[in-house]
Amino acid sequence: MPRVVVFGSSNTDMVVRLPSLPAPGQTVLGRSFATTPGGKGANQAVAARRAGAEVALITAVGDDPLGREALAHYRREGIDVEGVKVVEGVSSGVAMIYVDDLGENMIGVAPGANRNLRPEDVDRLPDSFFRAGDVLLASLEIPIETAVRAIRRGFDAGMTTILNPAPAPAVSDLRDLREAIYLTPNRTEAMAMAGIPADLPDEPDWIDCAFRLKEQSRAACVVITLGARGCQVVAAKPYGPIPAPRVDAVDTVGAGDAFNGALAVAIAEGQPPDRAAAWACAAAALAVTKAGAQEALPSRAAIDELARRFG
Repeated sequence: MPRVVVFGSSNTDMVVRLPSLPAPGQTVLGRSFATTPGGKGANQAVAARRAGAEVALITAVGDDPLGREALAHYRREGIDVEGVKVVEGVSSGVAMIYVDDLGENMIGVAPGANRNLRPEDVDRLPDSFFRAGDVLLASLEIPIETAVRAIRRGFDAGMTTILNPAPAPAVSDLRDLREAIYLTPNRTEAMAMAGIPADLPDEPDWIDCAFRLKEQSRAACVVITLGARGCQVVAAKPYGPIPAPRVDAVDTVGAGDAFNGALAVAIAEGQPPDRAAAWACAAAALAVTKAGAQEALPSRAAIDELARRFG
């Protein structure tokens, strides 16, 4: 079984469903409310586990009911949580999420204990944790210096390192993350890091954007996710564009995490970048057909079936 190590955040998502997303100063009456497990790191770990990998999660939670329930949930999913840091006197991370009738969302995050995951926590992990040939996936809802240390340690150990730059870092910080072999921004993050104005009247040249990011980050492969349009993959030369299966979207929360978790598994299994990305597109497409983040993450069998039918 392939192995994926995930460094990232653990949050509890508090989701309000609304007919439309509120404008500044506007109150919109919602349809429903739910509390569910979330956080980019945790979502990606669950996505990778359901996609068929052995998974270890490194994150931080508070010594509170939300943190204890999160750990119990990850154990039920079959994820190794021995390296999770429990921080006394600090609340666990919380995300407030608004989702409209079109499946679009707005998210605000109170990181809580996630801010306490420090580089020295990476240093305390034994050398045996970082195994050559495995995949390390990191995102940036934890302190960036912690992600830097994790990626460097994984790279030095011979792991394939993936950085999901979410939220998008400054270009100066991106240079510190140059041991990331794969860089996987979404369209908004890619434009911000490449210095492309967000209000362009036309769609950017995604191949040019990816090459800019390769130059800035030194990544061997850049994968820009484009929502319903699929993704653009650029390694030594461009692939694609790689389309996504057409589905009826219910909720886009967690689609990027489904993509990154599945991508990590496919890479761990030795798939080339274009095939790995196409399989990950199938996972993301399935994730948007159901409400919620982790609740919507698909199984290996479901991903294989959609990828087969779409391919």
